[in-house]
Amino acid sequence: MAAFEVQIVIDCADPAGLAEFWAEALGYIVEPPPPGFGSWDELAKRIGIPAKDRDRLSAVVDPDLVRPRVLFQKVPESKEVKNRVHLDIDVAPGIARGSEEHKGATRARSEHLTARGATLVRELDDPAGWCLVMADPEGNEFCLH
Repeated sequence: MAAFEVQIVIDCADPAGLAEFWAEALGYIVEPPPPGFGSWDELAKRIGIPAKDRDRLSAVVDPDLVRPRVLFQKVPESKEVKNRVHLDIDVAPGIARGSEEHKGATRARSEHLTARGATLVRELDDPAGWCLVMADPEGNEFCLH
């Protein structure tokens, strides 16, 4: 069976800003430039990307290089409808989901991310389980469990 690498791509208006938010949300880091370059801008200049196009991509990576890379790409249109795909973040792995301890940890993480630009959309408690539905600074939904 073939092995595949997966990258998650998020359309947005501000790739660098959203990358900073999601690095914090996921415990990732903003992807550093390749060896030999002090910045992504330095690399872009070297390979001839016009200055007006240098803000069109940014990415975050798992510091342990285990979880998928997330790429943010600049698009001209704004988000207008609910996401068809979203990320679920378990903020307290190993603690029973739905327990008061788990809910407390999840609410604390929600407050932390809200201070960094996220919005609490709603608390969801249904047969599928309990979670907090959030939106990132550009309105992309995600769930905290």
